[in-house]
Formats: sequence, structure tokens, C-alpha cells
Amino acid sequence: MKLTHTRAVWLMVAVTLMWSIAGVVTRHLEHARSFEITFWRSFFTVASLMVILPFFQGREVFARIRDGNAALWISGVCWSVMFTAFMIALTLTSVANVLVTMSVGPFLTALFARIFIGYRIPMRTWIAILVAGAGIAYMYAAQVSGGQMAGTLVALCVPLAGAVNWTVVQRSQARGQNVDLVPSVLVGAVISTLATLPLAMPLQASGHDIALLALLGLVQLAIPCTLSVVCARVLKAPEIALLASLEVIFGILLAWIGANEVPGQTVLAGGALVIGALVANELVGWRTRA
Repeated sequence: MKLTHTRAVWLMVAVTLMWSIAGVVTRHLEHARSFEITFWRSFFTVASLMVILPFFQGREVFARIRDGNAALWISGVCWSVMFTAFMIALTLTSVANVLVTMSVGPFLTALFARIFIGYRIPMRTWIAILVAGAGIAYMYAAQVSGGQMAGTLVALCVPLAGAVNWTVVQRSQARGQNVDLVPSVLVGAVISTLATLPLAMPLQASGHDIALLALLGLVQLAIPCTLSVVCARVLKAPEIALLASLEVIFGILLAWIGANEVPGQTVLAGGALVIGALVANELVGWRTRA
């Protein structure tokens, strides 16, 4: 699939919109809860990728998984943590809390890269990390008395696993190893499915729930994850980071409109600091490199 820059930008916007539907869809489930939600979404992600991956990369994609190095499997484990923690967090706290917490991912990745592979962090990024940290701390302080701290802490596992994932990939690439992230997504979905099945028993999801979770597996994970890799061949990393931050805005708006989940003032204030720091950091970096 060959894209112009403009088409890649719009495709990435569509990707973030697909990513953002998880919160509002989850709020319309009838009986499925916690680990069962994760199990069904991961199961349908596996089923979808088993069709999508051979279409995009040929049947040799399965051989690459079988012969994959340690980095591919570590990446797969990280994806499984992200898949599992994200859905569990949505059952414990608001969509806005989960999405804002996840948005610190680029900063955690920068910190991990500094610690483990010696990546030098520009001063602008250090300032952005401090501002984003202040926003998250403000949210957490308000949630200690609100009973939603557990959900936010679970949501924090998502950017932590993401930071480990990208750091492992960058370290492997620096050593001349090529890690294909698309097969590792399938590995992560398989691990998540197998790990959550025993915890999901007895299965209580209705036909309505299964249909919605199948929608998430296909439309919210399998398709956008594949398309984001296609976009990454055209767009630069700062552009992708900026466009990916739209997921937070789309997700909060969809949950507000589609599930009447009004974000609290502390979430809006803390989220504004986090997103503002991310956007400012990427824009300054983009202009500096240009």
C-alpha cells in the first residue's frame, strides 16, 4: 500500500479514531466483566490477525514468528500486558483517566531509552516530562479519596509496557537486528487470550457482548495496528506521536457523547497538562529537526 504524505496523515487520524472506540463500546456491555472482556477482545484480535497478516505480509509471517528472536517475544509479552491492562483499567475507572494515563507513554519511553540504551534526552523533553508528571500527580492526588486509584494504577501498566517494548525494539535495531512489530502484536494477542481464559471462567457474556467485543478485536485493534505500521513507512516519528495523541481526545468525547461519561475537572486539568506537554515537545522537536 503506497500512500502520499497527506493520505497517510488522514489514515493515521482514522487509526486513532478506531483506537478510541474501546471506552464507549465497553460501557455498553451487558454481562461481560474484567478478564472476560479482555479474553474475548484478544481472541477476536487473534482471529482477525490470522487473516490480515497473511494478506499484508504473506504466509511467511508465521515462519518469522516461529523463528523469531528474543526481542520479538519480549515485544509480544509487552503487547499482551498492554492489551490486558487496558481493558481491565476501563472496568475500574473512567475512560478519561485511562486515556490520560496512557498518554505519558512517549515520556516513559524517552526515560527508559535514556537509562537502558543511553539515549540523550533534550532539555525540552525533560521539561515536558516534568509538566506531564505534574498533570498525572494532580490526577492521582484527586483519586486517592475518589476510589479510582486502582484503575489508574492498572492503566499505568500500559505505557510502562509500551516503554519497555519500544526500548527493546530500539536496542535490537541498534545491534543490527530487525524486529517486525506486526507479528509481535499477534504474539501478544495469543498470550493475552491464553492468560485470561482461566481467569474469565465461567464465561457470562451475552451474544450482544460477544458481538461488541468482536468489533473491538477487529476494528479497535487488528485493523488500526496494521494500518499504523503502513503509516509509519511514510510519516516521521514526531508526526505519528502527535497524531496518536488524538486518541485521548476522541476517546473522551466518544465516552461523553455515547455513554454520558462526563470527565471530571481534575481529569480535564491534568489531561490538558499531559497532552499540552506532549504536543509542545513534539512540535518544538519537529521544527528543530526541520
